[in-house]
Amino acid sequence: MTATSRADAPIEVEGDGVEVRMKELGGDMCVAFITLPKGTDMAPALKGLPDDRCQCPHWAYIVSGKVKMTTASGEQVYETGQAAYWAPGHVPEALEDSEFIDFSPTVEFQRVMDHIKAQG
Repeated sequence: MTATSRADAPIEVEGDGVEVRMKELGGDMCVAFITLPKGTDMAPALKGLPDDRCQCPHWAYIVSGKVKMTTASGEQVYETGQAAYWAPGHVPEALEDSEFIDFSPTVEFQRVMDHIKAQG
């Protein structure tokens, strides 16, 4: 069995208040500790992915704040204390300063992180 903490997860993406700390847990899954300041819209960073949306599935717990996910079928808001599943094809936007813990398939999420980092 494997466990990690936020402090032990290496920083994958950082800048403008955004922080993504990510660590593989095994079984082809990783955990990410994600911080998004209010007003962060990930749409520009996801541009160029299929449908300009994140194509990785995520299972998450919202530690604090409020996050809106936009999909082809509409929008849904998630807030503090909620657990959520985000299917492929979403774009996150922080409506408040937000922190969430995310569990995702490592290879698929790393592909998204690499794309975001390449956007500079």
